[in-house]
Amino acid sequence: MTETPEPTVPAPAEEPRRALSPAAQRALAEAEARRAAGRDVAVDPDRMPPEVNGRKGPEPVRFGDWEKNGIISDF
Repeated sequence: MTETPEPTVPAPAEEPRRALSPAAQRALAEAEARRAAGRDVAVDPDRMPPEVNGRKGPEPVRFGDWEKNGIISDF
């Protein structure tokens, strides 16, 4: 019996990244700062404003109740 080696797939060569302009670097830094600030904020449902003209009853997304009185709500 002869053993045939498994064909290996060469890893794609990574292309060198282009140097970013100062404006692009600044935009990336600002986006990262916004993401970091968003992670620190916890949403407190009691402090949120009440929903205006919202649906009464169970939340359709959580409970799968997509139809009410023959009216189908599709988000």
